[in-house]
Amino acid sequence: MTLSDSTDVFVIGGGPAGLVAAIAARRRGFKVIVADSAVPPIDKACGEGIMPDGLGAARALGIDLETERARRFDGIRFCDRDSAVEARFPRGSGLGIRRTILHRYMVERAADAGVRLAWGTTVSGIAGDTVSVAGRKVRARWIVGADGGRSRVRRWAGLDRGSHESCRYGFRSHYRNEPWSELMELHWGDGCQLYITPTADDEICVALLSSDPHLRLADALPRFPAIARRLAHLDPLPPHPELGGVSASRRLKSVWRGNVVLVGDASGSVDAITGEGLCLLFQQSVALAAALESGDLASYQQAHRRIGRQPEFMAGLMLMLARHNGLRRRVIGAMAAHPRLFADMLAAHIREVSPLSAVRGGLVLGWRLLTL
Repeated sequence: MTLSDSTDVFVIGGGPAGLVAAIAARRRGFKVIVADSAVPPIDKACGEGIMPDGLGAARALGIDLETERARRFDGIRFCDRDSAVEARFPRGSGLGIRRTILHRYMVERAADAGVRLAWGTTVSGIAGDTVSVAGRKVRARWIVGADGGRSRVRRWAGLDRGSHESCRYGFRSHYRNEPWSELMELHWGDGCQLYITPTADDEICVALLSSDPHLRLADALPRFPAIARRLAHLDPLPPHPELGGVSASRRLKSVWRGNVVLVGDASGSVDAITGEGLCLLFQQSVALAAALESGDLASYQQAHRRIGRQPEFMAGLMLMLARHNGLRRRVIGAMAAHPRLFADMLAAHIREVSPLSAVRGGLVLGWRLLTL
């Protein structure tokens, strides 16, 4: 694509965050360019599950993520040794979809919306209303950083200051196997967690999360005997038998400065244990497009904090369970004995009930733990 000399919105980063932000801006009538040094499809290690509230946020942007090569799941199951508890979503379903398939689809939707896409194009810097890209200068009224957790745009704009972060590590593989459950499963182990997500009628995604950068799926599977038996005679599928990445918990003091604004992981993130990454970027993109239209990025800052509040709370709660094995086993045991508690927690997680209801559920759970 030949770059124009100017645009309303220049998005740096062509992953899902950049593409969704671009689509949202186009729906408000802006001219948009997206530039990325990579070429589609862009892959990333993740659990590949989208919660019902994430699908709803996508539909609000006119994006229907249902494709032939995807698989619905109806709820969540927590498993820890011999204990398990599960709940269905109050309304709707989640969707398991390979990251590469999701990215191809989002590229198509962005092109259909009239977004100008510059793949294999390196952005080397920003200054004022100018983006240095592919050896030339492009003027932009707004510059959006959607270039991930290690965002250069964030650094160029001086928005790294005041950030607080911690990191864990994830590794992901796919296996050719009919899903054995209509639920996404989270298996808890000592020092790590294993996600099982159906991503097609004949395929599952297995994702490992831990604080150990050296722990790989093959080393972790013996900690999960039931899963190890199911996968014993299966080989990981190409093209990436095992893909790794960093799962960061990051909060920034500010997500904008002047005419530069951040979205997606560039703007902060919660640990992948929540499964909320895609939902967050859909909601952020809606808020960002509204702020661009009003010319008030301070309103996006307020919306960004509001959108992230509940996922940050849930991430903190789930990471506490990850760190404290005894407490986690008591919690899962209490919820298995009283499944309504888990159903209420899941409903709060996907924003089907108010935070106040979630607090009440937490008080009930605390009482159950005390009386075990």
